Amino acid sequence: MKKIANLSLLILGVTFLSGQAKEDSVQFKRISTEILNNGKGYHELKELTKGIGNRLSGSEAYEKSVQWAAQKLRDAGADKVWLQEVMIPVWIRGKESLHIKTSGGNWKNIKMLSLGNSEGTGGKDVSGEIIMVKSLEEYDKLPAERVKNKIVFFNYPFNQEHVQTFIAYREAGAYRRTAASLTAKKGGKFAIIRSLSSAFDDVPHTGNMRYDENISKIPAITIGNTSADELEAILKTQQVTAKLNSNCGMKGEKSSHSVIGEITGKKDQSVIVVGGHLDSWDVGEGAHDDGAGIVQSIEVIRTFKKLGLQNNHTIRAVCFANEENGTKGGKQYGKVAKENNEKHLFAIESDAGGFSPRGISLEMDDPQRKQIQSWGNLFLPYGVYNFEGKYSGSDIAPLHEMGVPAAELVPDPQRYFDIHHTAEDTFEKVNRRELLLGSTVMTQLIYMIDKNW
Repeated sequence: MKKIANLSLLILGVTFLSGQAKEDSVQFKRISTEILNNGKGYHELKELTKGIGNRLSGSEAYEKSVQWAAQKLRDAGADKVWLQEVMIPVWIRGKESLHIKTSGGNWKNIKMLSLGNSEGTGGKDVSGEIIMVKSLEEYDKLPAERVKNKIVFFNYPFNQEHVQTFIAYREAGAYRRTAASLTAKKGGKFAIIRSLSSAFDDVPHTGNMRYDENISKIPAITIGNTSADELEAILKTQQVTAKLNSNCGMKGEKSSHSVIGEITGKKDQSVIVVGGHLDSWDVGEGAHDDGAGIVQSIEVIRTFKKLGLQNNHTIRAVCFANEENGTKGGKQYGKVAKENNEKHLFAIESDAGGFSPRGISLEMDDPQRKQIQSWGNLFLPYGVYNFEGKYSGSDIAPLHEMGVPAAELVPDPQRYFDIHHTAEDTFEKVNRRELLLGSTVMTQLIYMIDKNW
């Protein structure tokens, strides 16, 4: 009964703390109260997603989002706001379609999306017989003559047994990245992959792919789980022909910008970074990926200013450009930071959705990790308990490579890959309280880092 009573008190946020921990707990509560009552993130996310929409790098919508983010950082009270120029790749989707038919049957339209950075068919029909493999190992065993002039369907399902869905995503990601070049190497016409999706629906998921040098650049497309299951069933008994027509492709590079805002440190100019990526794929609205991370990062600046928290170090919110199909914004930020000899104390990114926060992943040395883990009881009343991860976001990877301790907010992962990189990633899928709790936890962590490092 005593354990149950203590747990109840902990959940209510009234654990018995003493000294410094009690003072920190009071500040945590102030931060939470301010954000949950007055946080702007949910309203700002609606502006970004409904007012601007999806924001593929190089698009007019992305450029609108740059100006929007700069103004929101000014509104949040940032002492300084600027745009950091970066050269980004430009990829265009264009019109696209996929049809299949069996021998003697009629053409049937299949929902599909070209993978990001894929080359298309140049607006011409490309057709051929489909062959199916269930794994990379199975594909490796196929002789080139079996693949030549065929369409290869990589039918690797998202592994549902992983409780941590990001593990399943990483496993399936190899197919999205490599399918085109693997198919081209053996003479295939194009590649189809089963979407990297935890959902049992027919929504195709896009995402970035890569071409190996010195191998022909052939199309790579994705289909939803229902279509993948239906295609698998047909292929077990009949020959199937596919016909693809797509206009996607790379269109060079252009100058664009990441957006940066900061509040100046009262003690020194060492930098603490909090960020997300401003771009999104060209389907849906980019709400969870990564509009949520953007408004959460801006909320950190706003809350420090609103509560009059006197930050020792400079706290910098970065809205990174081009995470989805190039990570050029993060690379440029790291390059400029190194050239300017800026000292960075810490960096955290939110790029795993706007769901309820459950943890903070820590990619850093053991002493730093243990110090943050020692603050666990402060975070527990806010639903955050998992500090075991050892990874951080792709945009802050260049900083980590320079020796900067890095982290990533870990929201509840169970629904993220239902909508990730799809037309389903819309504002309506985001819950206000869950989004603002993420802002709360990020602000609380930045408060502790700023105070103790």
